[in-house]
Amino acid sequence: MSSFTPHRPGRRAGRDGFPWLLRAQWATFRSSRGRVLTLAASVLVTVSLGLLIAGGARSTCVTSQGEGPCPAPLVGPDGTAVKDRYYFVHQPLKGNGDITARVSDMTGQMRLPDAVPGVRNVKEGVVPWAKAGLLVRQSLAQGTPYAAVMITGGHGVRMQHNFIHDVAGGPVRGPRWLRLTRSGDTLTGYESGDGRTWTEVGTVTLPGLPETVEIGMFATSPGVLWEMAKAFAQATATFDQIRLRGANGSWRRDDVGVSLGPDGRTPHHPGGVVESGGKLLVTGSGDIGPATVEGGLRADLMLVGGAVGLIPVLVVAVSFVTAERRHRPIGTGPPAGPPPARLLAAKAVVVGAVAFVTGLTASGVVVPAGLALLRANQNPIQPITPGTGLRVIVGYAALTGVAAVLALGLAALVRRGVVAVGLAVGLIVVPYLPATAGLAPWLLMITPAAGFAITQSVPAFAHVDVDRSLLGGYYPLPPWVGLAVTCGYAALALGAAMAVHRGRAPRQVPLPRR
Repeated sequence: MSSFTPHRPGRRAGRDGFPWLLRAQWATFRSSRGRVLTLAASVLVTVSLGLLIAGGARSTCVTSQGEGPCPAPLVGPDGTAVKDRYYFVHQPLKGNGDITARVSDMTGQMRLPDAVPGVRNVKEGVVPWAKAGLLVRQSLAQGTPYAAVMITGGHGVRMQHNFIHDVAGGPVRGPRWLRLTRSGDTLTGYESGDGRTWTEVGTVTLPGLPETVEIGMFATSPGVLWEMAKAFAQATATFDQIRLRGANGSWRRDDVGVSLGPDGRTPHHPGGVVESGGKLLVTGSGDIGPATVEGGLRADLMLVGGAVGLIPVLVVAVSFVTAERRHRPIGTGPPAGPPPARLLAAKAVVVGAVAFVTGLTASGVVVPAGLALLRANQNPIQPITPGTGLRVIVGYAALTGVAAVLALGLAALVRRGVVAVGLAVGLIVVPYLPATAGLAPWLLMITPAAGFAITQSVPAFAHVDVDRSLLGGYYPLPPWVGLAVTCGYAALALGAAMAVHRGRAPRQVPLPRR
């Protein structure tokens, strides 16, 4: 129990020292059993909701052996879950060489929502990230290193390699000539509008590329995005004026990554190639790129309940200011204590540190426990590096601490507990809820809820279309930028509160118990 001591000459400097003030505020904070129990409730809510989600998740896939657990995600050279399905017309290239071809046209088909129930609605057209172009890869084994220069359905010419790397070229207007050269481990992509004047799109290095590689033309198309799922789509590209230097074998044809239907024999949405009058019409479906959704369940799903778990923390932060005001408001009383602004700063340090530990306890339990539960239920899990896993856990703790400081600053400004709690919840928690379902994701850019981006466990890739919801893994801001937005709000609120109280008389503060 803390108590006030009368002011005595000669003790002012010691009592005004910030370390002493921190000890005094810590003593005040821990003297309230209600605050401690409320923080414990925050941990319980976050962990319980996360484990409830993990325990209820069941991923199943239909294979030639029937319906059963989904296989582990395919992993690319960088350790990221990837998709690697396309139709490839190719031949082996030993040593250096290049391939040149004109892509004179790209068409496609895609399935749209059924206009008549039960009747498939397939229309002509290509999705924005449909791809067709020239490809060099280590082998036909899925997930192996590669480089490609291509045209796309809606993003112009691109140079991509190893699934996650993407460089933009020029826009596509009419037929486009493409060239891909190999010199040792270095591959360079070029584009041209007339086949005479060439512009470099990009150069990549694939360390350890074997002497013999596969080189040729490919086509593929990711599915049409329907909310959180993708429906069938395919692309057909017309290649002509094909020139291959360094190899003179016969063209081979492979539908790389095609899956078999339930009968175990019939390919599911197969690709193909048609040769006519010196032209090759290559048709493919699938994608060569990151598997942001199809690659398995994500670690940050374990923290979906973290938004609700923040509410008790915000209540505690507000009460740390407003409960004391019922006895003696900041800035009143005998001028024997520290300046109110310094007192508020001490409160912010204490409540921020306690909230950080609370968030760290919750995330440190629910993330590894939830992932273990997902694996026990045979769910595929998105690969995650130790560094990313640490950032997710500690990042949620940091968000919790910053959110508590923001709530404390709001409480010091409005001086009404209910109003301050409502403001804090409205700014931090409420914008998160519609964004979970994909509604108004822009709120996670301009409100303190942007800080939830720090928990993102699967990176966002500009060359992959995803459902714009948190459940689909979409955050509009990068992790550290999102947290910085929340920090900015907290600094603004606390700074404004300190400015308001700076001109007020100091007040007495309770001494820590000895």
